[in-house]
Amino acid sequence: MDYGYCRCSTNESRQDIDRQKRELKQIGIKEEHIYWEYVSGSKDSKIEWNRLLSIVSPMDSIDCTEVSRLTRSTKQLCEIIEFARSKRIKLIIGTFTVDCTNELDPMTQGMIMMWGDFAEMEKAIISQRVKSGMGNAASKGTVVIGRPTTTIDNLPNLFLRHYPKYKNNEINVSELARLCDVSRQTVYKYIGIYSGVSLKEANKSYVVLHQMWI
Repeated sequence: MDYGYCRCSTNESRQDIDRQKRELKQIGIKEEHIYWEYVSGSKDSKIEWNRLLSIVSPMDSIDCTEVSRLTRSTKQLCEIIEFARSKRIKLIIGTFTVDCTNELDPMTQGMIMMWGDFAEMEKAIISQRVKSGMGNAASKGTVVIGRPTTTIDNLPNLFLRHYPKYKNNEINVSELARLCDVSRQTVYKYIGIYSGVSLKEANKSYVVLHQMWI
């Protein structure tokens, strides 16, 4: 079975993750076999990635567009390679196939580690640039650092479009979150803002309902 994996750091990168999905479909990966999520590449816990790893079998393949989509940590990349070897699966990164169904040759291993180093270095450079830019903006006092506060005036259009379906019991919270492409906690926050409930109360409701759901 051929599976695909896409990742972006934030859900503000919708265009980028759509590009990844499109490229995977072009090489024959079925949409239902593509796992994707918005999470930092250096995080140890990636929900969809771990879900994908839990179902792969020997001789399966996992395709991604570039190594930084898998991880931006050299240590994690080593762990991924070890997992692939233990499962005897293939990792296809762009046009390069890492065939872990057999013993890896030294050149392939060296290339993979080099990719991991570059991905990690790129992450460090991006982080440094962001911090520098934020510090410069803060020193000028012209830019508010951080995400803007969500209010009833700037709720996402997707939420406003699909909320009536939830209100009329046509869809549940999970379906509303999927349609809005956000987490259920974020949806509860939007619902609270829209209905005039405080953020604190919205989060409290989320915790209670989440405990009931699990």
